[in-house]
Amino acid sequence: MSSERAAVSALFLLNGLLVGGWSPRIPALMERLGIAESRAGLLVLCLGLGSITVMPLFGAMTARAGSRSAVWLAAWLTAPSLLWISLAPGFWSVAAAVFLFGGTMGGMDVAMNANAVAVERSRARAIMSSCHGFWSLGGVIGAGLGGIVLELAGELGQGLVVTAVFAAGLVWAGPRLLRDPPAPDQPRAPLRLPRSPLPFLLGIVALASMIPEGAILDWAAVYLQKEMGAPLSVAGWGFAGCAATMAVLRFAGDGLRNCFGAVRTMRISALTAMSGLAVAGFAPSAGVAIAGFALAGIGIANLMPIALSAAGNLPGMAAGVGLSVVTMMGYSGILLAPAAIGWLAESFSLGAIYLGLALLLLVPLAMSRLAAAADFGSDTAP
Repeated sequence: MSSERAAVSALFLLNGLLVGGWSPRIPALMERLGIAESRAGLLVLCLGLGSITVMPLFGAMTARAGSRSAVWLAAWLTAPSLLWISLAPGFWSVAAAVFLFGGTMGGMDVAMNANAVAVERSRARAIMSSCHGFWSLGGVIGAGLGGIVLELAGELGQGLVVTAVFAAGLVWAGPRLLRDPPAPDQPRAPLRLPRSPLPFLLGIVALASMIPEGAILDWAAVYLQKEMGAPLSVAGWGFAGCAATMAVLRFAGDGLRNCFGAVRTMRISALTAMSGLAVAGFAPSAGVAIAGFALAGIGIANLMPIALSAAGNLPGMAAGVGLSVVTMMGYSGILLAPAAIGWLAESFSLGAIYLGLALLLLVPLAMSRLAAAADFGSDTAP
């Protein structure tokens, strides 16, 4: 693995570590602030709104100054975020800190994906899926170990530990990141959304790909417990099965894409995810539903990475501009899906909703030709 690839992979791992460290803090914040689920939901909403607000700004910065400069700034702004959340004394100050956390995390997300695209271009080989695999790995470590540290050392102690690990990783990775300054004759990227429809079409693909992931994350346990009669000890395996297969397939996804091409990989992935959701929706038992979610994870794993790689390689467009649109639209699926599905679940069963989400994946299947921008010449050496 080249130093540039190792460095950008480390950024994805660190980003996932920080997001994972945030996850177990929600119940701790509820206890400290004395709030119920509805107000905790507002904090989660602030996280998403911060990301969506700031992503376009860092997309433009990436286009103007290169992804290395943008990700370096965003990462160091993100580093102390958990400390600010720990030190915020009241609900609204915590909400403001969470909004800033979401904003800097979103900016880092756009810039590090752009740097991964730059490494792909320099090597003429796909690396995006494995980068997202490292993000998933970081999330597992951050959530698992972060919860233990949180219980032992409290919010501030966990914030100090995560910040120290994050900063140490940045010190190692920063100097090794690929430099990708814009060409001297390249026009300055305007601080507005692009006029070309291509990034928005890829954003629709990303949105349709991320909603099923969010639906499994937030509602699989409820489906298994309420509609399948599974105990809580089993219900958690719905998302766990999906997350495990997603992580494995993301590490394998670059090889699949290099072998079969981005378009064919997206089509196979969409069909596999549709099959898994259909199995889960029609499942007669919890075990079959869990197997369906695991199969869906195999398909979902590489849809978003391929869409991001294609967005970063759109002809005539700076990588950061297309990536900011696709990232913003894609992650809004996870932000919007939980509430919408909760509303629909009052009128329809969750099994029926998962069947409907299988049909939603007809969108990336039908628009898979857009993924051609993510392909590289097969005869180019890495």
